[in-house]
Amino acid sequence: MIFIDNEGHTNPKLNLALEEYALRHFDTSTDYLLFYINEPSIIIGRNQNTLEEINQEYIDDNNIHVVRRVSGGGAVYHDLGNLNFSFITNHDGKRISNFKKFTAPVIRVLNNMGVSAELKGRNDILVNEKKISGTAQFSTGKRMISHGTLLFDTDMSEVTKALQVKMSKIESKGHKSVRSRVANISEFLKTPISMEAFKNQLLVGLYEASEPFETYKLTEAEWQAVYKLKADKYDLWDWNFGRSPKFNIQRNKRFSVGEIDLRIFVEKGHISECKVFGDFFGRKPVSDIESLLIGVPYDKVEITKALKNLSVKEYFGDLEKMEFLNLIYGND
Repeated sequence: MIFIDNEGHTNPKLNLALEEYALRHFDTSTDYLLFYINEPSIIIGRNQNTLEEINQEYIDDNNIHVVRRVSGGGAVYHDLGNLNFSFITNHDGKRISNFKKFTAPVIRVLNNMGVSAELKGRNDILVNEKKISGTAQFSTGKRMISHGTLLFDTDMSEVTKALQVKMSKIESKGHKSVRSRVANISEFLKTPISMEAFKNQLLVGLYEASEPFETYKLTEAEWQAVYKLKADKYDLWDWNFGRSPKFNIQRNKRFSVGEIDLRIFVEKGHISECKVFGDFFGRKPVSDIESLLIGVPYDKVEITKALKNLSVKEYFGDLEKMEFLNLIYGND
């Protein structure tokens, strides 16, 4: 097994692009191990509806990345106190969904460090019934990724804030995350160590049962290809938000002008149907607004652009445009 040096990059979009590039382009006769640490971000599972997982307002205010990964499973919060590991190997049909095989060496190293970790359920590593790691897998025709998180010294208050959904009445077929009781590995260590020391101990421990490992550094051409994959995929709204399963939203609120009730249907990230109901009084028909929103990405910036020249008061009476925009896309 060869260790891939990510050269200290902490941008989650770049690290996920590196992981996928290695999966698809590195030597298929070799197994690889990749470590990476991400700056504050929410990593969304492949089959999830992004809006069902995040506190959009908090994320916007705190510049937290939102990135969809290629593997399934639930949404997770990453920060500089979380270490991510990724095994890139061939699969023979027996390895896929065999989380025990890939978590066993990690658990062994943690146990040697005095942390009583064990695999519980299908794919979680727990200590004293608290989750310290979640894992997921993704496969191509021949190769597979088995990757996971290791909560070492993550800010748990940020986990709660960033993943506390503030937009209700969303219905979709996306895979909804189940929140677990979580803890940091550092809580269970008798002697405090740094993240760098933890990473080095884990790396040495994972290789102690095999031959001495080598470290691979990407060439300039390979890094250029990784950056291109990041730009063409992981940087895009279409991948991170637009790939969400079909969903519909009901948003209603009583204003001084009366109640406004919105029914919005979203497909491939774009509004496919919109209906406005309520007991308000307006001079113009709300069908104008419904028509303006059809085909618009369900994104606050894009919705604001689409309604830029609209006089909301002509449709609802004495209502400010921002109040209406927040009803379409905003926290409850």
